[in-house]
Amino acid sequence: MFTEELKAFKRLGFRHVLLQVLNFASVIASGLMIWKGLGLITNSESPIVVVLSGSMEPAFYRGDLLFLTNPAHERYHTGDITVYKIPGADIPIVHRVLETHDTRRKNRSTNISSVADQLLLTKGDNNYVDDIELYQGLEWLERRHIVGKVRGFLPYVGYVTIAMNDFPQLKYALLGGLGLLALIQRE
Repeated sequence: MFTEELKAFKRLGFRHVLLQVLNFASVIASGLMIWKGLGLITNSESPIVVVLSGSMEPAFYRGDLLFLTNPAHERYHTGDITVYKIPGADIPIVHRVLETHDTRRKNRSTNISSVADQLLLTKGDNNYVDDIELYQGLEWLERRHIVGKVRGFLPYVGYVTIAMNDFPQLKYALLGGLGLLALIQRE
């Protein structure tokens, strides 16, 4: 089945194979640099996320690709859709802000109170109750838990990611196929 491909691979020679491996590595490195650059620009550890559940229907459906920003000095308002991550949880959650509360701190030198932080309570549009149970002992979300605020989305584009997570064999087959194509390609 693969005999012709193996013969072609043997004819390529060491230099050509090394060149293809380096080209493949440069594509991977470029993708990682773009991802990190987007993270710096948007001030978010994850500037793009995929909706994994139906808790935000009808606003977002499973498989929608969300674009996030997290400006440091922007306040969140009731109705904003945020992505948050609780310490110890692997998967970020996309839900709408239900309530906000500002905490105040006093400056010790001037004795003037100023708004220091914002506490958030969230809820999925398709859920009956708020997310306090999801906070794992926290009463409110703090700013440090927020990954970003949703700024835009592409419907259903993230289904590829969901399929690769649900079927790991598909992920390995795609990666193996891409690697094989990178090595066999003549240009």
